[in-house]
Amino acid sequence: MNIYDIIPDPAEKPLDRLVEGYSNTSIFRKMAFIGDSLSSGEFETHVEGKNVGYYDMFEHSWGQYIARRNGCTAYNFSCGGMTAKSFDSFADWHLMWSRDKAAQAYVIALGVNDIYNGAVENFGTIDDVNVTDYKSNAPTFMGYYGAIISKYKEITPDAKFFLVTFPNDPMADAAVTRQMADGLYQLAEKFDNCYVIDLYRYGPVYDEEFRKHYFYHSHMSPAGYIFTAKLIDSYIDYIIRHNPDDFKTAGFIGTGIAY
Repeated sequence: MNIYDIIPDPAEKPLDRLVEGYSNTSIFRKMAFIGDSLSSGEFETHVEGKNVGYYDMFEHSWGQYIARRNGCTAYNFSCGGMTAKSFDSFADWHLMWSRDKAAQAYVIALGVNDIYNGAVENFGTIDDVNVTDYKSNAPTFMGYYGAIISKYKEITPDAKFFLVTFPNDPMADAAVTRQMADGLYQLAEKFDNCYVIDLYRYGPVYDEEFRKHYFYHSHMSPAGYIFTAKLIDSYIDYIIRHNPDDFKTAGFIGTGIAY
């Protein structure tokens, strides 16, 4: 047996291999997925004579595909049009801060509506984030995003957080996409138990050929959401395998048991 079949190869890069069957993501028994339409399994319809239709179908979201594969519970803290700016009030309304829905891992995929659709005027900097008093965060994308992490850390202090970058999309502004990735790495440095899922650097290019296979209009097809589930699941698996000391006590997260 090749030792690197059972322990990580130091030369392995994220997404060098996609997991099949259950993965190390299954160490988390409850997961929450915070995002917009692309985290909600949203399908888009264009019927002649009717307005364009948008439908959040959570059972097709990549978070639910990950949960079904790994036998864990998944909460969709997501909605079409969601922004980091609006999440706080939306979560209040839908009881997404409830301790009954506390998770061991939070996957956050926000930013499209904030940055590209103009929900916030200022991206901000890491200095806009106060880890000890999120209420004093600046009203910028970084400030709103940091507040989400802080509020969920109040609910589950030892939870793990995975921050998802924008993918490498030739239709998007490359400078903005890089700024987003840089900002998430800075947040991951500022908060403990926080990791970046860098689809911009390590994921596929969302070019015309990719869209032909995995998109339906401006949102994904069912196959696209399944493929995204494989990417996110495989990336989390990679992070766990390459940081074993960080995850040895994952079974105790949120239990209140001192370890």
